[in-house]
Amino acid sequence: MVRDQTPSSVPLIAQALWYVAPEQAECREEVLPPLAEGTLLVRTLFGALSRGTESLVYRGQVPETEFERMRAPFMDGNFPFPVKYGYSNVGRVEAGPEGLLGKLVFSLMPHQTVFQALPNSVTAVPDGVAAPRAVLAANMETALNAVWDAAPGPGDRIAVVGAGVVGCLVAYLCGHLPGAEVTLVDINPERATIARALGVEFAAPQAAPLECDVVIHCSANPAGLATALACAGEEATVLELSWYGSGVVSAPLGGAFHSRQLRLQSSQVGHISASRRPRWTYRRRLGAALNMLQDARLDVLLAPAVDFASLPARLPEILGRQSTVLCQLIRYP
Repeated sequence: MVRDQTPSSVPLIAQALWYVAPEQAECREEVLPPLAEGTLLVRTLFGALSRGTESLVYRGQVPETEFERMRAPFMDGNFPFPVKYGYSNVGRVEAGPEGLLGKLVFSLMPHQTVFQALPNSVTAVPDGVAAPRAVLAANMETALNAVWDAAPGPGDRIAVVGAGVVGCLVAYLCGHLPGAEVTLVDINPERATIARALGVEFAAPQAAPLECDVVIHCSANPAGLATALACAGEEATVLELSWYGSGVVSAPLGGAFHSRQLRLQSSQVGHISASRRPRWTYRRRLGAALNMLQDARLDVLLAPAVDFASLPARLPEILGRQSTVLCQLIRYP
């Protein structure tokens, strides 16, 4: 339902997910103020849980040194707890400026049923992108930035170690390079089906390709980093896309690491890749990521939706260390 775009004096009650203690979350009510002129009212349709970063937030494993840098654009509260955290929200504009009224939009908003936002903080979802699939936009933006940083080329032998959502999206993007040999590497053999659906090869770590031109590591596991370094060919780049939070990681930099002159490079979506920074804005990058979600094959990354109201009870299962969920879709009432 699309409402009148004139500001209303009647406050709305929103429900939002808050992380309140290690491995504890709850839904809290928030009263929204009357809608200000020029502001949007957006009702959430779908969201998604980030299994990487959000798992660390859920467990209270964001390092104190990163409290400011790891703030999501519209989070409330302060690390470690309580925080209203999240950055994957797809909703419908119910009120506000006429240009966006009734539009489906993506935003980096936390998990919340209805919210207010300025027009420049949302991005219209392209017509060819299904609303549930649009929740992948933030992950696709991370993958796009990583591919820019790693700079693979046509015909390259490319290994992507770690078949989480971002790893799968990186492999998907690399798979569009003409003649590239792209292999998704993971310890879970069930990821082979996903790799095939995305049009790339699959290998277990012990069978991972060697002498690769580019290796991208996304497993957030020291063993995965060791595999990534082993895959790299002479003078190749290993792009480290994992974030370990407060964890201490042992990297095998002995052996042939120096004699082969391997390059270990970090990548983080908070910065636009240096190769694009003079010309690209964050808004342009997010718009490009949304446009890249028009392929229905990407639906293979979405787990069956859970209802927003059930999130506090379902989080131990979804974000548990043994969980095999890729992108957990959230359905709002």
